[in-house]
Amino acid sequence: MAHSKKVSTTHPDKVCASCGRRIEWRKKWERDWDNVKYCSTTCRRNSVTETDHDLEGRIRTLLASRAATSSICPSDVARAVSPDDWRPLMEPVRKAARRMVDAGEVEITQQGSVVDPSTARGPIRIRRSR
Repeated sequence: MAHSKKVSTTHPDKVCASCGRRIEWRKKWERDWDNVKYCSTTCRRNSVTETDHDLEGRIRTLLASRAATSSICPSDVARAVSPDDWRPLMEPVRKAARRMVDAGEVEITQQGSVVDPSTARGPIRIRRSR
């Protein structure tokens, strides 16, 4: 038997301050929903650091150096920051891009179409918001 997901209409979804993924309202947060900022204990422990802000700045810089209609790959950002050891930066760059989507600065696309950053799996591109 398939379970349907109960969606709250009175409590809008929020975005995690750390990873940028959507936080869906849960009954256990009913009394404290206004104070919920993180989607998990891990995100609460690993809140946004100066390095995360630097990655956001690097995304802005790379997008500014390209045509207005161009996009960048997260690996472009990671390689710009650490050319010899860029792979560990891939998820932090994706997190930075998701936070920037929430701020309205960028869009995340796959195959040219804008996608929900919380559910996007596989290769993504980052472009300025249109």
